[in-house]
Amino acid sequence: MGGVPLIARAVRSCLLADGVTDTVVSTDHPAIAAAARAAGARVLERPADLGGDTVSSEAVLLQALDTLEAAGELPDVTVFVQCTSPFIDPADLDAAIARVTAHEADSVFSAVPTHAFLWARRPEGARGVNHSHTHRPRRQDREPHYRETGAFYVVDTAGFRAHAHRFFSRIDLREVPDLHAFEIDTPDDLRLARALAPIAAPETDPVDIDALVTDFDGVHTDDRVTVSQDGTESVTVSRSDGMGVRLLREAGVRVHILSTEANPVVRARADKLGVTVLHGLSDKRAALASWLSDEGLDPSRVAYLGNDVNDLGCMALVGWPVAVPDAHPAVLAAARLVLTRPGGSGAVRELCEHALNSRAQRTDTNSPTDETNEKDAT
Repeated sequence: MGGVPLIARAVRSCLLADGVTDTVVSTDHPAIAAAARAAGARVLERPADLGGDTVSSEAVLLQALDTLEAAGELPDVTVFVQCTSPFIDPADLDAAIARVTAHEADSVFSAVPTHAFLWARRPEGARGVNHSHTHRPRRQDREPHYRETGAFYVVDTAGFRAHAHRFFSRIDLREVPDLHAFEIDTPDDLRLARALAPIAAPETDPVDIDALVTDFDGVHTDDRVTVSQDGTESVTVSRSDGMGVRLLREAGVRVHILSTEANPVVRARADKLGVTVLHGLSDKRAALASWLSDEGLDPSRVAYLGNDVNDLGCMALVGWPVAVPDAHPAVLAAARLVLTRPGGSGAVRELCEHALNSRAQRTDTNSPTDETNEKDAT
């Protein structure tokens, strides 16, 4: 979703939670294991007998805890996170963990309040489940029920192992916002989650990149062109983009333009910016793949900024697919980051600032510090 595997999104939520010491992924699938490690998690190989569709989550958790115990790493608190919930707020994980570590609850799960009128089919016809069909109180007059979101469960480890079930003893819930309660079970759910991502997950990871590649029309320009009576074409660009590119290049980040547009204005703008360019292309994806190989760049550390469907191939090649806010819906869905400024009005500058801020944060993080951050849960 947005260029990031769902398993990586779950791992990152855990890594950003102050109460989590160690993030472990149990899997028997090499690609999932590779994605989990790339996101910063440890991987425990899942035994073949726990790989079937009917195996319970509890069975997998218990096996993982047995493995950790054998290594002398059994946690006091266990956090069970499911990657089918793409919008997990680390603050919610921390709040749930705090309830268990403070011995105020033994089991805490994520839930969202609902005032929905639920019905069930009975032999005698449809009947209300959580209400009487003869009485229809206003929403604000009804006591809310809570829907389990499936995003996370926090349990006291010893109690969980004794009961072999995630719900036991003192059970509590962590109420999460509606937007964070979204769960992916079907392809349609995934399409909806992609559309919700810019709203439900507005915060993004630092854009830590070694190179920025951009489209031209609709990115450096507003996707419009002025045509004079003799057929001469001209476009409008943003001076602020030029300053952003200059600062990014001075920081050691390579900038490259790829475009299908054959008009020499593309090369003229690239020359003005002092960046490399390939234009008049028929296959931008192949051109980008070749450029990445020739430059010896790790695609995961490259951003591509696009706006239309012919950018999708390039966006799929890099770790940071980025879109302008008025991009084609398919491009917005594929983007890991959607900018706030449109093409020709500072979009390139905005992305440059993201990358520059990331470099500054990395420098600060690598500075010596006396502070330590103790954590409590796995």
